[in-house]
Amino acid sequence: MAIYGTAILSGCLLVGVLAGRLLGMMMGIDKNVGGVGIAMLLLIFISERMRNRGTLPPPTQQGILFWSLIYIPIVVAMAASQNVVAAISGGPLALVTAVLVVAVSFALVPVLNRGDTDPLPNTNTGVDADAVNDFENREQ
Repeated sequence: MAIYGTAILSGCLLVGVLAGRLLGMMMGIDKNVGGVGIAMLLLIFISERMRNRGTLPPPTQQGILFWSLIYIPIVVAMAASQNVVAAISGGPLALVTAVLVVAVSFALVPVLNRGDTDPLPNTNTGVDADAVNDFENREQ
């Protein structure tokens, strides 16, 4: 099932990298600025829209889920390859910005969790708990 959804992911990645490159050029930087993040947001938007319209078959949904689970380690690996030593030696602004971003992210976790009214997924397996208990009591 992993192959399903690969075309959608590839298209989103190409558009994201192009948009990140253009964003970098507009900022006067010869680098990709946020291309992977743009691709991730685009993948979420497109797959959710297709799911709502009923045009996303279940195997493709499973393929997109597979790739989205792998996406986060890829982003972490890409971020780890950045030259952190050069950024920190460039001045205290990088360190202050990093601490500020982490603090704001931690502060937003409770705010984002307020919107989640159903914290646990539906675990209804279709098995009646009373019937199981009656069966277990008859065996004893």
